[in-house]
Parts: sequence; C-alpha cells; structure tokens
Amino acid sequence: MQIALALGSGGARGYAHIGVINELTERGYQIVGVAGSSMGALVGGLHAAGRLDEFAHWAGSLTQRAVLRLLDPSLSSPGVLRAGKILDAVRDILGDVAIEDLPIPYTSVATDLIAGTSVWLQRGALDDAIRASIAIPGIFTPHVLDGRLLADGGILDPLPMAPLSGVKADLTVAVSLAGGDPAVRLDEPPARVTTARLSRMWRSTTALLDTSTAQRVMDTPAARSVLSRFSSSLEDGAEAAESLAEGDSPALPRLGSFEIMNRTIDIAQSALARHTLATYPPDLLIEVPRSACRSLEYHRAEEVIEIGQELAAAALDALG
Repeated sequence: MQIALALGSGGARGYAHIGVINELTERGYQIVGVAGSSMGALVGGLHAAGRLDEFAHWAGSLTQRAVLRLLDPSLSSPGVLRAGKILDAVRDILGDVAIEDLPIPYTSVATDLIAGTSVWLQRGALDDAIRASIAIPGIFTPHVLDGRLLADGGILDPLPMAPLSGVKADLTVAVSLAGGDPAVRLDEPPARVTTARLSRMWRSTTALLDTSTAQRVMDTPAARSVLSRFSSSLEDGAEAAESLAEGDSPALPRLGSFEIMNRTIDIAQSALARHTLATYPPDLLIEVPRSACRSLEYHRAEEVIEIGQELAAAALDALG
C-alpha cells in the first residue's frame, strides 16, 4: 500500500517521526510522498534521501553535552541558537542532494518572515530547504535563501497536508507532535520549581558548554534577565497547578515573557493544525503527546523514536 506522509513541527519530539516511518516500512507500506515542517522537514528529507537510518544512529549517540555544543548558543545573533554545527552534521550525512533528484516527491515548508507567507520548497539544495524550515522563531537564526528571510514552517503550517494533495497514494497519514497526554492526572501536584533550583539547573547546563562560550553567553544581563523571567513563570505556573490539584480556585499565574511566547506559539499552532485537518483530513492521524519530551531535548532520540513506533503500531492496528 502506498502512503503520503505529512510530518508536523515540534522540536525534538520530531524524533517520533522516525519511529512512525520505521513502523510503516516494517509493515510493508511504501512512502510515495512526504511533506514536513521544522523537524518534520528534517526527518522527511532524510528519509527521502535514503539516509534516515544513518541519522537515527548518529542522533542516538548524542549526549546532552554533545547536543549543547552542537546548538551553538549566541545572544548576538537573531536567534539564541545558531545551530550551524547541527546542520554541518546533517550535511555530512546527506551529502550534496537536490530535492528534484530525490526518488519521491518532497516538500519542506518554511515561512517567509518578510512577506508573511508559507513557502513550499520543492527544488534546490535539500540541506538549504531543511535549514530554512527548522528555524524556530527566537531560538534558531532565520535562513536567507533566494533573497527571502525564511523561518520555521510551523509558524503558518505546523502540519503540512496541502502539499500532498497532488500525490497519488492509497492512504494519507499525518503525524502531529502536539497531542494531549491522556496519562496526565490532575490529582497529582506538580514538582515545585524554585528560583534556586532553576539557577542550579542553569549553572549545570553552562558547565556542559565550552568555558569560553558559557562565559560569553551566560554572564550577560540578557541571559540573567531571561533566567529571572523564566523562573518567575515556572513558579507561578506551579503554584496555580498545585492549587488546582488541591481543589481550590487557582489564582491566575503571572506569566513572564518567555512563557507567554511559548504559550502563544502553542495555541496558534494548535489552532492552525485543527484548521488544516478540517480542510485536508488524513486517512490516519497519529498524535504524539507534547509531554513525550521537551522541544530542545535532542539527546533523547532512542526513547522518542520508540514512542513514535509504538503510537504508529497502535494507530495502524486500529485502522485494521
């Protein structure tokens, strides 16, 4: 059976896409077209180029120390993380590949930050198309390509179904990385996150970076400001959730700018994904819960791949 596959955005949760593809191929399905946003564009491009197994092996070997170095932090660039070292590693795996030479149709979805439009990248260098699509706003530096300033495809199209409309397939499968978590229990109070604890986490993270990089990036007023706002957001959110678990009427949390940005993106992308699914309903929707891992936990490849494969197996079994 032939499959057209849409792979959604969601940072490191996108490793689950690898598990989904593994399950599909192990069951004898043939993927004849793929479209992806952000991490979905990365995984989809690697699969289309026949290099996904090699990438999965490399990603599974990454430690937290290695990931932090690859992310290449900077407060002087348009994104906190340059991510150039990650793309260098991906280029080494991919080689020099043009999208039009791939054996199956492939679309990387990015966003033109100047025109405010979604961009389908279906020709040209595959690594450029991937780099443009993974540029998460405020996190990874935007990518200039053909005179356009491009960023994460998930800004406008977090689950790209439309590019698959012209692909001849027996089944259309969409993989969303923004699913809810049915295992979450409201009667269990969350762990308390304090400023002191977050500061210790921050210091332990900087210890994993090169000393010179840590000093440049973390010992700045901007970094200290981010830490202060982020810790305030976590404390207020934990207090509100704990009050809800105890059955009290929770006070509204005082959200810092970092938390407001994250929630705004999540809300907007969830709404856009629902609209996409209503307009282009897939034959099968696989939803990976947001709790599977955090967006920048790129050192957890093996377990997230396994989650994706288990979810795909359950969905395919239910499909019959």
